[in-house]
Amino acid sequence: MPSAVVSFGRVAAMGTVTVLILVAGVWASWGTAQYVMLTKGRERGTVEVTRCAGGVCGGPYTPVSVGSAARDRVVLEDSPAVARGETYAVVLRPEDDVAVRSGPGGVLYAWVPMGGALLLASVVVAGGLRATRAGWVLAASGVVLLTAAFVAV
Repeated sequence: MPSAVVSFGRVAAMGTVTVLILVAGVWASWGTAQYVMLTKGRERGTVEVTRCAGGVCGGPYTPVSVGSAARDRVVLEDSPAVARGETYAVVLRPEDDVAVRSGPGGVLYAWVPMGGALLLASVVVAGGLRATRAGWVLAASGVVLLTAAFVAV
């Protein structure tokens, strides 16, 4: 009887931790992914990166969607995938002049936190829940997502 209680407690605790990790991954990714995936009614255009400093890059915004206005400077997150002199397709966040990369590369890049969460959850599932196949599936999914984002961006 005590062994069954301990086993149930372990499964309940590790299951809860796994769900929390995956929900945190979705939450962290959705902050950016919503702008990239749900573009209807949003301002879309291109940004030519002219300057990078302090963790952000910026440049002039050229609209491609109806109702979008040109801007002298919008901000784009500085990452290894952003280079000065390059032009990127972007979607503007409605509350400010922050641009988010769009297209397949932007979608995959937005979901990178979820890829990390899948890798972390795979360890909890394989070790804590003793479900090694499910752990391998989660790990493979995370590796595929991160690799695809790396290749696409």
